[in-house]
Amino acid sequence: MRAACRGALERARRRTRGLTDIPDDQLTAQHSALMSPLVWDLAHIGNQEDRWLVRAAGGCAATPARAGLGDPSGLDAVSGLDDLYDALQHPRSTRPSLPILGPTEARAYAESVRERAFDVLDHCGFDGDALTADGFVFGMVAQHEQQHDETMLATHQLRTGLALLHAPAAPRARRATGPVSADPAPESAVPESAVPESAVPESAVPESAVPEIVVPGGAFTMGTDGTAGTESWALDNERPAHRVEVAAFAIEALPVTNRRYAHFIADGGYRRRELWSERGWRHRVEEGLEAPQFWSRDGDGRWQRRRFGATVALEPDEPVVHVSYFEAEAFAAWADKRLPTEAEWEKAARHDAAAGRSRTYPWGDAEPTEYHANLGQRHLSPAGAGAYPAGATVTGIHQLIGDVWEWTSSGFEAYPGFRAFPYREYSEVFFGGDYRVLRGGSFGTDAVACRGTFRNWDHPVRRQIFAGIRLARDYPANDGVGIAAASERDGARA
Repeated sequence: MRAACRGALERARRRTRGLTDIPDDQLTAQHSALMSPLVWDLAHIGNQEDRWLVRAAGGCAATPARAGLGDPSGLDAVSGLDDLYDALQHPRSTRPSLPILGPTEARAYAESVRERAFDVLDHCGFDGDALTADGFVFGMVAQHEQQHDETMLATHQLRTGLALLHAPAAPRARRATGPVSADPAPESAVPESAVPESAVPESAVPESAVPEIVVPGGAFTMGTDGTAGTESWALDNERPAHRVEVAAFAIEALPVTNRRYAHFIADGGYRRRELWSERGWRHRVEEGLEAPQFWSRDGDGRWQRRRFGATVALEPDEPVVHVSYFEAEAFAAWADKRLPTEAEWEKAARHDAAAGRSRTYPWGDAEPTEYHANLGQRHLSPAGAGAYPAGATVTGIHQLIGDVWEWTSSGFEAYPGFRAFPYREYSEVFFGGDYRVLRGGSFGTDAVACRGTFRNWDHPVRRQIFAGIRLARDYPANDGVGIAAASERDGARA
């Protein structure tokens, strides 16, 4: 347990250093009003670790703000840093005006806290109260740091200027389907019989032919009680495990790709009022939305996108990313489908009907590896559709974990029997607000903060997050579209 806690904390800190070892002017700048200066995130990570590992778990005094600099003067951690780095008290847009620590101070503070936290870890018995049992508080802090690392990665995507981050290219799609044309023809204008099957791009395939998996109706276990292993670090909003009845539904086997989304645009998706909800259309008009964030056209009218300081051609078979809930909702209407509910998403990802239980991950209970999913900023983009067959469910649903967060139609609510732990401000204060739940993690999510029960939430207008789309639809018994009936044991491919 001690080694697992140390490993999770060290992995998070390596990533934090990689995101913040950049020129000081880039660290202190506010690259978007939606985001904090990166230097605020860095010190906030240290302050949260100080609160929970040094003070709460270790029973030690707070770490001085200028620890490690040979200067004990300045802000006291309790009266100063706890206030400055309170995320609820200070909205992101206001943080540059606060007297926050500078780059040198923030780095020294975070490292000093980490040294003291490791001393606490070295002496922890893991058999005391609920905070330290199974190493929970250490896992919680590691998850917190990784969540802020993903936020900082989104800030890097928003910044202008030359690329500061680099990583190997993500795996390509298992089935190449050609480049995205400047204006792909509407599906109705490209009869499938007009060209050889091997040359038909995905955008020319009718929506009804997009691979689907039918998930049989019935009850399943949603959430977790924090059993031994990965789920022992599950956060309060993932708990407790409870039975949920879900009607039969069909869910697409792959996330929506750039190619399909470009077709939606070409078919007037951003101009057709009937596809959008009232709120969504109002937001689209007010913000002038015409395409996913960071998309633009090159001189020949082909789609391209900006990615971490570089402008690259749009990869047609990557999952679309940087779309809001409202855009996802409109795309679903265009496709005559809908977004899955949160319960549907989790049942598709976890339910093992044959064993009568819910798995930790779509592929089973083994922790994610580089062969299962695109996680942990190993790459700086989603991987191509179908790139991780080892990570698919037994029924054939791919990429439910990693690549892009997937919007669901559900609001963020407490599970029956919810108990806030260890503090209300992580989850409880957000229940019932103007949020939609996202599931599955992204290429910027670390494995420690991504499992089949993990719940993310954000406002429906947000696009800077690494969010994409997976579609679902109702599956009544008299559907009549030729999908084979699903058995409770095996499911069925549409």
